[in-house]
Amino acid sequence: MYHNAVLLNDCIEGLKIKPEGSYADVTFGGGGHSAAILEKLSPEGKLYAFDQDADALRNLPGDKRLVLIRKNFSSLQQSLSELNALPLNGILADLGVSSHQFDTPERGFSTRFDGPLDMRMDQQNPMSAAAVLNTYAEKDLKKIFSVYGEINNAGKLAKIISTERKLKAITTIAELKEVMEGCVTRGKENQYYAKVFQALRIEVNGELDALMDLLRQSEQVLRPGGRLVVIAYHSLEDRLVKNYLRSGKFEGDAEQDFYGNRIVPFEAITRKPIVPSEEEIENNNRARSAKLRIGEKKR
Repeated sequence: MYHNAVLLNDCIEGLKIKPEGSYADVTFGGGGHSAAILEKLSPEGKLYAFDQDADALRNLPGDKRLVLIRKNFSSLQQSLSELNALPLNGILADLGVSSHQFDTPERGFSTRFDGPLDMRMDQQNPMSAAAVLNTYAEKDLKKIFSVYGEINNAGKLAKIISTERKLKAITTIAELKEVMEGCVTRGKENQYYAKVFQALRIEVNGELDALMDLLRQSEQVLRPGGRLVVIAYHSLEDRLVKNYLRSGKFEGDAEQDFYGNRIVPFEAITRKPIVPSEEEIENNNRARSAKLRIGEKKR
């Protein structure tokens, strides 16, 4: 396996695994979390693993209790319904990009290498980061950089990209870095690049829409008392998870019944997110921005 599972012990504790239960690891990746879940399951237990990346196939453990579903987790309810696998006892989601994806230059996820501006989690997806940069209207690029990357000078960056691509298509990481030079504060290049790459990746993969789909569906597929365990890596994701667990909504307050009682599908087990120890961050740099939240479906 190539994936160092982030916050592994906290995730497994958060799931409160019943040996004979049914669980979903909706971000299988390198299989680290799945392997730990399988260790806790009896022969009667079941684990449904989702991953749209073909590279994940190489990490399958050959365990009959595990069923791999080659789809994005936004298809959770439909896929499990087709398998007659509902309801579940727990769902685990480790959002973001796996270490393997970051460390493979041709996938285009990391600013550390040169390579194609790809960033597709699903290689069948026709929309790459290069396609976004070279075909989106300037105003749409500005919106993506501003909302998904939280970039202060998003308008300036979008305008420069719009100008430069008329001369030559922007297709590699090195070319994009060169285009961005006029927007970056000296000494803060890496932080700026990371925000731009985050914005492009979210757009290419529809990550926030998929997360909202997952959170809504989790309410439908979990048994009462079932656990939802989610690791987020940036504020946009974490805010969605926090709000949904607290209020059943992505924005605003929870609905109330006739008596003024809050109508919420989950009880938030974590009031504040669980974060990695300094030791874990030292051993696995990918964990540095991880925030874990846990919810339990109301009984």
